[in-house]
Amino acid sequence: MSTKTKAPAKKSLVGWIIEFAGEKKGQYIASVCFALLSVACCIAPYFMIARIIRQLLAGERNWNLFLQECVTVALFWLGNVLFHAVSTSMSHIATFNLLGNIRKRMCDKLTRLPLGTVLDMPSGSLKNIMVERIDSMETTLAHIVPEYTSNIILSIALIVYLFVLDWRLALASLAVVPVGFIAMCFMFKDGAARFQFALNKTKVLNDTAVEYINGIEVIKAFGKSKSSYERFVTAAKEGSDCYVEWMRDCIWPHAISMVVMQSLLLSLLPIGGFMFLRGTVEAPLFITVIILAVSAIQPFMIAFTYHDDIAKAGAIFNEVGSIMTLPELERPPIDARKPLDNSIVLKNVHFSYRKGEASPSLQPASQSSATPSAGTPRNAPHAALQNSREILHGISMTLPQGSYSAFVGPSGSGKSTIARLIASLWDVDSGSIEIGGVNIKDLSLEEYNRRVAYVSQDNFLFDLSVRENIRLGREGASDAEVEEVARRSGCYDFIQSLENGFDTIVGGSGAHLSGGERQRIAIARAMMKNAPIVILDEATAYTDPENEAIIQQSVAKLVAGKTLIVIAHRLSTVKDADKLYVIKDGAIDASGTHEELLARGGLYKAMWEAHIDARDE
Repeated sequence: MSTKTKAPAKKSLVGWIIEFAGEKKGQYIASVCFALLSVACCIAPYFMIARIIRQLLAGERNWNLFLQECVTVALFWLGNVLFHAVSTSMSHIATFNLLGNIRKRMCDKLTRLPLGTVLDMPSGSLKNIMVERIDSMETTLAHIVPEYTSNIILSIALIVYLFVLDWRLALASLAVVPVGFIAMCFMFKDGAARFQFALNKTKVLNDTAVEYINGIEVIKAFGKSKSSYERFVTAAKEGSDCYVEWMRDCIWPHAISMVVMQSLLLSLLPIGGFMFLRGTVEAPLFITVIILAVSAIQPFMIAFTYHDDIAKAGAIFNEVGSIMTLPELERPPIDARKPLDNSIVLKNVHFSYRKGEASPSLQPASQSSATPSAGTPRNAPHAALQNSREILHGISMTLPQGSYSAFVGPSGSGKSTIARLIASLWDVDSGSIEIGGVNIKDLSLEEYNRRVAYVSQDNFLFDLSVRENIRLGREGASDAEVEEVARRSGCYDFIQSLENGFDTIVGGSGAHLSGGERQRIAIARAMMKNAPIVILDEATAYTDPENEAIIQQSVAKLVAGKTLIVIAHRLSTVKDADKLYVIKDGAIDASGTHEELLARGGLYKAMWEAHIDARDE
C-alpha cells in the first residue's frame, strides 16, 4: 500500500501535554503558578512556628505579637485552600479541553487512515484507548501538572534553604534518604515491562469481551456458551492476576520507602543533638532545621505518590501516539488539478491486504486465541491477511462518464476490493486509479468524497432518527428534501409505517430495523449526497425480490447521468449494465454486455445458467 510514513513520535509527558493542550496551555501555566502559591502558603506556617519558638527561647513575652503571628499562620492556611481551589479548577478545565482534543484528533486520524489499517485494529482495544484509557487520565493530568510541579519545586527550594542555614544539619536530615531511594529502586524494578504486560492482558480481556458480546448469537446457536465463557473467564483472571502479582512484589519496597523517607528525624535528632551538646549549633537554629526538614519532605512525598500515574499517563500517550503516527492515505490538502469529468480509469492495479498495519500497541498480546477482525473484508481470507498475498493482479478498465458498469464473479474474487479502491478506502500497491484523467492520489479527500457515494452490503446507521441518518448524506438538507429523497428512493412508505415515521430512532448500528430496511435507508443517504459517481456494493443483498425490484427502479432514476458501479451476485439485477466485468481470482476474466458474454461462453455463461436454475427452483 502506498502511504506516507512518519517516524514514531518520541515525546515526554510534558511534550504530549503541550501538543494536545491547544489554547489552554496558558491555563496550565497559571494553574502551576497558583499551585506554587498554595504549597508556599502550606509551608509558610512552618517558618512562622519556627520563628515563634525562637522568640520564646529568646525570652519574648509579648502575647499580642504571638497572637498576630498565629493569625498570620491561619491566613496562610486559608490561602493554601483558596489557591489550591483556583489551581485545580483551572487545571481541570484545561485537562477536559486536552482530552477532548485527543479524541477529536484521533477521530480525524482514523478518517485519514486506509480502511484496512482501521479494520486491522481490534475494536475492543481501540474503544478502550479512546474512551476508558483517555478518560482515566483526567484526574492524573488535572492534578499532576499543578501539584506535582509545585511540590517538587518547593521541596527542592526548602532543601536548598536547609543547606543555606547549616549544611551539616541538612546532610544529617537527609542521611536516611538513600535507604528510601534503594527501596524505591526495588519497587520500580521491571516496572515498564510489568506495566506493558498488564496493558496487554487488559487488551486481551477487552477484545475477548467484545468478541463474546458480538458473537453471542452464534455462541447460543451452536451451544458454545461454556467454551466461549471459559475464554472470557480466563482472560479476566489473567488480567487481574498480573496486577495482583505486581502489587504483591511491590508492597514491601513501597512500605519501606514511604516509612524511611518520612523519618528524617531518625538521623537528624541524634546528630543535631550531639552538635548542640558540643556547642557547635545553637538551639534556635537546631529547632528551625527540625521543623523545616519535616516540612521539606512532605511536598516530595506528595509528588512521589504521582509517579505511577505519570507512568500510566505516559504509556497512554504513547498508545495514542502510535495511532497518530500511522501512515495515512496519500492525499494532498488541496487538489493538484481538477478532473475533466467523472470517468474512471484503472491502470494495471495491484493490491494486497496486509496483516499487522495497525498500531503494535493495539495488537492482542496473545495470538493463540486471536480471530480475524469482525470488520475484515469478505474478500480477504485470513491466510491472505497473514501472508500479504496479492489479491488483485494487474486490473485495467475504463468506465466512461455516465456509464453503468457491473462487477460480477465468484465470492472472494476481488469485486468488492476493486470497488473499495475506487472509493478510496485503500491505496493501490502499484498501478493507478484516475478520475477524469487525474490520479486520485492528487485529489484531496474532501474533493474525492464529494464526487463519490459508496454503499456497501454492511451498512451502518447511527443511533439517530431515520431523518438524521439520511441527512448525513448532505449536511443542512431540509426535512422536505430528506422526505423527497426517501420517496424517490422507494423507501418513503416503509419509513412512514414505522412507529414515529422519519423521527423513529434506529438504535445502535440500526439494530431496530431489518437488514433490508437498513440497506434502503443507506441507499437514500447515498442518493442525498448527489455525488456524480455512485458505487453500490451488494447494496440490495438483504432485500427480498419484490423490494429489490422497487429499489432497482428507483436507483435507476436517481443515478441517471451519473457514473454507476454495481457489484452483485444476482446476475439478473445487472444484466442491463452497459458493460459487465467478470472478476476471477483477482483478474478480469471477461468483459462485455450481457449478450456478448453469453455468446462467448465461459465463466459468465456458467454463472448465468446456475443463477437461472436457482431462481426457477
